[in-house]
Amino acid sequence: MSLETETLQATPPTSTFEKLEEKQEFNWRQCWYPVTFVKDLPANRPHGFSLYDEPLVLFKNKDGQFICLADRCPHRTAKLSDGQIIDGKIECLYHGWQFGSDGQCLHIPQLATDAKIPVNACVPSFKVVERQGMIWVWAGEKETAVDEIIPILPDLDKPGFVCADFILDLPYDQTYLVENVIDPAHVAISHNGTRGGGNRKNAQPLEMEVLENSVQGVKGRWRGANKSNEAWKYIDFVAPSLVLNTAYIEKKDWTFGLALYSIPLGKGRCRLLARGYRNFMTWGVKLRPRWLDHLNTNKILEQDLPLIAGQQAEIERLGRSLKELYLPLKTSDTLVIEYRKWLDKFGSSLPFYHGYSTWKNVENDELNSKPILLDRFSRHILICSSCNRAYQVTNRVKQGCIGVAIALAAVAILADDSRIRIAAISVSIAAIVMSVMAHTLKTHFEHSYTRH
Repeated sequence: MSLETETLQATPPTSTFEKLEEKQEFNWRQCWYPVTFVKDLPANRPHGFSLYDEPLVLFKNKDGQFICLADRCPHRTAKLSDGQIIDGKIECLYHGWQFGSDGQCLHIPQLATDAKIPVNACVPSFKVVERQGMIWVWAGEKETAVDEIIPILPDLDKPGFVCADFILDLPYDQTYLVENVIDPAHVAISHNGTRGGGNRKNAQPLEMEVLENSVQGVKGRWRGANKSNEAWKYIDFVAPSLVLNTAYIEKKDWTFGLALYSIPLGKGRCRLLARGYRNFMTWGVKLRPRWLDHLNTNKILEQDLPLIAGQQAEIERLGRSLKELYLPLKTSDTLVIEYRKWLDKFGSSLPFYHGYSTWKNVENDELNSKPILLDRFSRHILICSSCNRAYQVTNRVKQGCIGVAIALAAVAILADDSRIRIAAISVSIAAIVMSVMAHTLKTHFEHSYTRH
């Protein structure tokens, strides 16, 4: 599915929804889901994830192709993601069974050399493609996959555009994430004073319009009601995985977009893959280290995180419809309510959801008992290659500086020459300062932002 943003104008751009056929209901199996950015995929080891609590595993075969299988060995149901990659095959770490690109079992160490591998010793496989640096998996049968409906960003294929990527696991359902990022009204308050956030002085009534609503999603636009000449900003929800925010400055031919992709990992869990892109002031994106950008992006997301987690918990505790619980305003909540009503109309096939008037929950103590990932290290550092490397370097610098400080302090104690003693003490103090700075940065990688 292409998102056309070529025409820069104040009037609504061409529809982002490329309708292949009229459908009566949304089928979550007939969709592509984003798994991770290619740059964040672990090298030479399996990557485990889930889709609506269905465990899956991703790896590369010997030809460099991405392979996705059910994360379950047919022998004794051990997780394949705990295994290893050997000659492009994934090996179960429990008994060494090996599986190929289509999920077929290729080797069982415990079988006699003349024995045949059982026909049913295979693992379900799923179609995987790479588009614009992201890994996508098709949830249905491979034969039904339609590559053309992957929601790519055409602007990224044009010269002059740069992008910045961010990945984060969140402790709430995908529908609550979509509601959050389709809501521009909260930015001025919730993210007040944060770089890339908002200013509470700009909180105001909004003009909001729904331009399109179909099984493929919701298209809308908004602008501040206090500024009649303000250009429209556009928000598209492209089912099931994308909220696209776009803005245009016609006179300068500038385009800004924030693509917020997500995957429903399971009940109470989702993954955000954010991609900001633009064709102006590109030097900042090119020069600033990715991990440094992520410190601020984490802060922005963590300002909302406890609010949304608490919102979801209270709604589930009350067990009532959002129509009964919400008090929406036309000047702030139009797109949020339209999305929830979209779930009412088209979401019946989803394993779980909460629409405006209807909902479907999973009653499963095992799912609900899964730990909520509250710390930044678990939610982001472990799955972001850039921040993981920066964290490891920071930790080594800290430990190294401590060692240098101790060694130089010993030199200062033992030295007879006062000049050597002074130099050793000076460098030791500098090493201690660097160690403290490294420790401070290390804590930013590990701990979430909390409001004071």
